[in-house]
Amino acid sequence: MAGRSFAATERFISDVSARKLRPAYVLVGDEIFFRDRCRAALIQHLVTPDLRDFSLHDVDLAETSVAEMLDRARTPSLMAPFQVFFVRGVKALYSRGSHQEEFAAIEEYCRNPNPDAVLVFVADHISIPADARRMDMQDKDRYERIRETLGQYCAVIELARVEEGDGVNWVVEHAAKDELKVDADAARELVDALGTDMMLVSNELEKLILFVGQKKRITIGDVETMVLAAKQRSLYELTDAISAKDPLRALAVLDAMLSSEEGEEAAIGHIYMLARTFRQMLVILEKNVRDSRAIWQALWQGFRLPPFAAEDVIRQARRFKSRRELSRAQRLLGRADLALRSNPVSKRLVLEKLVIDLCAQPEQVAKQWTQEELVL
Repeated sequence: MAGRSFAATERFISDVSARKLRPAYVLVGDEIFFRDRCRAALIQHLVTPDLRDFSLHDVDLAETSVAEMLDRARTPSLMAPFQVFFVRGVKALYSRGSHQEEFAAIEEYCRNPNPDAVLVFVADHISIPADARRMDMQDKDRYERIRETLGQYCAVIELARVEEGDGVNWVVEHAAKDELKVDADAARELVDALGTDMMLVSNELEKLILFVGQKKRITIGDVETMVLAAKQRSLYELTDAISAKDPLRALAVLDAMLSSEEGEEAAIGHIYMLARTFRQMLVILEKNVRDSRAIWQALWQGFRLPPFAAEDVIRQARRFKSRRELSRAQRLLGRADLALRSNPVSKRLVLEKLVIDLCAQPEQVAKQWTQEELVL
């Protein structure tokens, strides 16, 4: 088995498959991978495919009242032998004002439920880390309130983040079902590169399985080739050295990047990713982001960091003393981009000069590059 991180979900799936059902459940946590597995098990074992429209109901408490939702659950369907209700918007039950009547109504339903229906409340406004001791205080308070209310008459299923070791074991076991071997270092790199986000890990693993094909083996080289986050590691190593004002380490990382298969041809791409990262740092600094939880609110969708890099980039951003320093870095990157597009003899020299300038103190950098520097 993959490990204890998967235990709660596996027990739930086992009970569903055996039809050992409680009237209602609360899925607590924002781990999409587990939530989707629970939903898939309910659909597989309780929903008749041809009658899905009559058997499966998605309800949002932000739009539908508890009374209406319970009335629908109590009413036997003339078309479907069993009904599953996925109830989102649970956070609405804990908003301002008294919700005692709503909780009392849910409790009353659970005491006298429709035997041909199951309620599944989705409390995805709470994040549960792999180590529960590191749970945010606000999330602890929210979780405790759920235990004191819905938890008194609904079965609570924790959808916590996965421990790295359990994630690695899952990768190996899942691939083995397709008679495919995953090297231990490849499995670790895949899980670590994606911040143990099991939905991302699962999706990337499927791509890797297709990529290796008849080879029937996934190596760390395959992971580095296919998984974007693995490719980005060297980029964040470079920005770490730059933010620490360590030109020797930064140049060493740059040399490793330019010694890869794509070589200097990837220079424009490196500039783009560096500019994007420094812009993310600027937003982090302006919004005073101090931990990875807040970063998802500060950075909008499509402009977010991969999970594994969040803490590192926050730490790097806080090394810069002011917005001016990061704005200066953006100007240097723009100047280097222009130089690369001016057909220089050596793209490597342009990138090396950029790295040295980024590592230098502002007063040590020339205000503009000469034409001779652009073509060296």
